[in-house]
Amino acid sequence: MSTEISDLLRRVVPTVSGLVAGVRDEQLGSVTPCARFQVRDLLNHLFQVVGNFRLVAARREVDWSVTADALVGDWRQAFPVDAGTTIVAWSDPAVLDGVSPGMGLPQRTLGLMLVVDLVVHGWDLASATGQPYQVDEALLAATAEFLETMGDMGRQMGAFGPAVQVGPEVGRFGRLLAATGRDPGWQGA
Repeated sequence: MSTEISDLLRRVVPTVSGLVAGVRDEQLGSVTPCARFQVRDLLNHLFQVVGNFRLVAARREVDWSVTADALVGDWRQAFPVDAGTTIVAWSDPAVLDGVSPGMGLPQRTLGLMLVVDLVVHGWDLASATGQPYQVDEALLAATAEFLETMGDMGRQMGAFGPAVQVGPEVGRFGRLLAATGRDPGWQGA
């Protein structure tokens, strides 16, 4: 089976998995465009995201307060496997019905949140580690839809920073990044 969300995840997960695999050990302490994360923290957050949103798909409680250190063993190979399990969890059309009991938002909105989290943090990781990053047009449309409906709430809850003012030269993805509080021209130290 397949859903809109699982189809979007199939577009973003291979890209983010490639970025995770491309992180060198000496980059783990590097800064990222997401001020509260170094590269190690960002990687752990990505593991947390795919694990917790798998629970959201199953309508189970999620604890966002604890981020375990997932960078053990062959974590570069573990990420695509873990994320692939999350894609499967979002492939059942019934997953998109109703409201999440734990998060109080429509399941589809939470699925889009997962996609946006991977798209934006993919850019964070690519920027922090000097890797190229291209975003599929379908992912841009999903990101725009989510930010239009949930961007203000995201800023109120601290998930996004204040919107950054940018010009048209940054393109559509740059404007979407700016809406999350990121400077699309960010360069690491």
